[in-house]
This record gives sequence, C-alpha cells and structure tokens, in this order.
Amino acid sequence: MAKTASKKQEYLGTGRRKSSTARVRLREGTGLIWVNGRRLEDYFVNLQHRKRILEPLELVEVVGKVDIRVRVQGGGLTGQADAIRLGIARALKQFNPEFHPPLRQAGMLTVDARVVERKKYGLHKARRATQFSKR
Repeated sequence: MAKTASKKQEYLGTGRRKSSTARVRLREGTGLIWVNGRRLEDYFVNLQHRKRILEPLELVEVVGKVDIRVRVQGGGLTGQADAIRLGIARALKQFNPEFHPPLRQAGMLTVDARVVERKKYGLHKARRATQFSKR
C-alpha cells in the first residue's frame, strides 16, 4: 500500500545580517517554528530576540497559520535573529504578494548592511589609537 503524501507548497526566504545567514522555509500550518532543529523558545532564550523574529508574522497577522523551519549559521544571536526576521519577511512576500506593501513600509524587507569595521594597522581597534601624551 503506497502512502500518499500531500506536499504543501513551501516558500523560501534568505536573510543576512552582520556575519549571519538564515535560510527560511515557510508553509501553511499550525504555527510551529524550528531553528536548527530546535524549537524557537529553546534556541532563542532571550525574549527580545523572539519578539524581533515574530514581528513580520504579527504585522501581516499570520501568527499560528504558518510553520517555519530555519537553518541559520554564523555570527551571534542578535545577528541571527535579524537574519531570520529578514528571511521570514521575504518568504511571506512570496507566500502572499499583498504582504509586500506593509512589510516594506515597516522596513522589514530592507537589508541592514552594517558590519564590523576592520582593525587597522597601528591601532588598538578599528579607530582606537594609543593615548596621546604631550610630554
């Protein structure tokens, strides 16, 4: 007896922030969110990170209506959370093109291109020089 699997349509979104990259897969479902094989609450213990990730879902009112699976790598938790947020927003735009204007207006489709400035030779950090002594 062959098993008939009704494969639901998946929508993909890629997000980047600092040195983090997130690949988001979104499909209709019950509101489950998995990050690197773990529940969202287990991966992101900090409430602010979870709120940031859920912003695009709350904006277009699809919380509890879609399942999300995320593979994220690189950077720290803040960079990863922002990368996931961008990936979710892009996947939602594919899921329903009518979501584009509110997501764009809220700034969720805009890439935050700020990255750490490199350290320069002869300085302590990127811009921090040695203390100046007059005498």
